[in-house]
Amino acid sequence: MNGLRVKLAIGVAVIGAVATGTAAVAGDHGRLHTSLTGYEEVPALSTNADGSFKATIARGGEAIDYELRYEDIESNVLQAHIHFGQEGVNGGVSAFLCSNLAAPPPGTQACPPPPARITGTITAAQVVGPDVQGIGAGELNELVRALRAGVAYANVHSATYPGGEIRGQLDDDDRGHHD
Repeated sequence: MNGLRVKLAIGVAVIGAVATGTAAVAGDHGRLHTSLTGYEEVPALSTNADGSFKATIARGGEAIDYELRYEDIESNVLQAHIHFGQEGVNGGVSAFLCSNLAAPPPGTQACPPPPARITGTITAAQVVGPDVQGIGAGELNELVRALRAGVAYANVHSATYPGGEIRGQLDDDDRGHHD
């Protein structure tokens, strides 16, 4: 009878370990969300514009699916990006979300007039840097690390505010998020 109890205990432990490992693999993606406002810009801006950005990092980190919304932008939208930079600091562009400039990276969609909702997927091919901050072109794994660490932000640039009209710091929902 004692041998049966030991075998049962070992079996339960193995099932528990497998279930925990499966849950860890299933959770190998991050959900990101932020509200975009002029108050997050550096320096802060007073604007009626606002928006939101949601993203999901695919299991294994091979892609980032996103949804960007914006409204009440004061002039034509020029472009929107994910930038590599901590809260309160301007950083370089990591990936284009949309652009109305003359020569955006291939495959970049146009930014529609507000109110707008755009969706897309970022893969290694869409990562443009910033090389001077340690993220080289195509290094999606580095962008994913930055997103998970909370050191990236979404930014919508307009003709009135070409440096950015609305911005929001991105954070993994497992660590909390900014609203």
